[in-house]
Amino acid sequence: MCKLFAISARYPSTVQLSLKEFSRHGGLSGPHKDGWGIAWYDERDVGLVKEAFPAAASACVRFIQDNPFATSVAISHVRKATQGEVALRNCQPFVRELGGLWHTFAHNGDLSGIERDAHMTAETYRPVGETDSERVFCALLERLRPLWLAQRPPDIESHLQVIEPFAAELRRLGPANFLYYDGDALFAHADRRFQADGVIRPPGLWRLTRRCAAVGELSAAGLRIEARGGEQEVTLFASAPLTSETWVPLARGDVVVARRRHL
Repeated sequence: MCKLFAISARYPSTVQLSLKEFSRHGGLSGPHKDGWGIAWYDERDVGLVKEAFPAAASACVRFIQDNPFATSVAISHVRKATQGEVALRNCQPFVRELGGLWHTFAHNGDLSGIERDAHMTAETYRPVGETDSERVFCALLERLRPLWLAQRPPDIESHLQVIEPFAAELRRLGPANFLYYDGDALFAHADRRFQADGVIRPPGLWRLTRRCAAVGELSAAGLRIEARGGEQEVTLFASAPLTSETWVPLARGDVVVARRRHL
């Protein structure tokens, strides 16, 4: 299965070491060699870089590590193809516009039969590639669209009333860990994933939250924190712990929200 990583911070931070560790899973220390991508936010806009070959061999990854950008929210994905050929259109994260904001999505799992599931269809949003992950994203946006037409952005509770039952439907189809950012809040849904012994079971995602009071590095987490005007707080999500710190495993079915204005 694929690897997921996300950061949500109160003030802009860099993801330099986390990307480096992530790239090792993308073809060196792991089997995830079928592409990679990262989306990061700069106020209302989003930058997106994807490639359909191993992150570990990528000059682009090396450039990002040597020239880290500052962001409050980033989502990254390293792909092990299960559905769809190895091609750029099937690499994640996926990005779509809704309500005047860029929405970003990445998924880890294998949802067999989703193309035949009548509940996972969308009229407004159509997949470009062949992955189950992009089909899920389109279906999720279709369900959220009425909320965004009524309120921009919708409140968190309204979001959860859509996302939680949607995630429960996905879990019946297969492992369905995902990260979704709507330009306002980051939603992390945990399910199951392949563990080191080859068995599919929880946890599907882990979380780490760190605080610091001044500009400097969280050396254990490998992030340089820029506390611009107040105490910094950073929440990380990953498919597996990336550092020696105490990460918290998420239970199957958990939907955790990180909102940079209210971390």
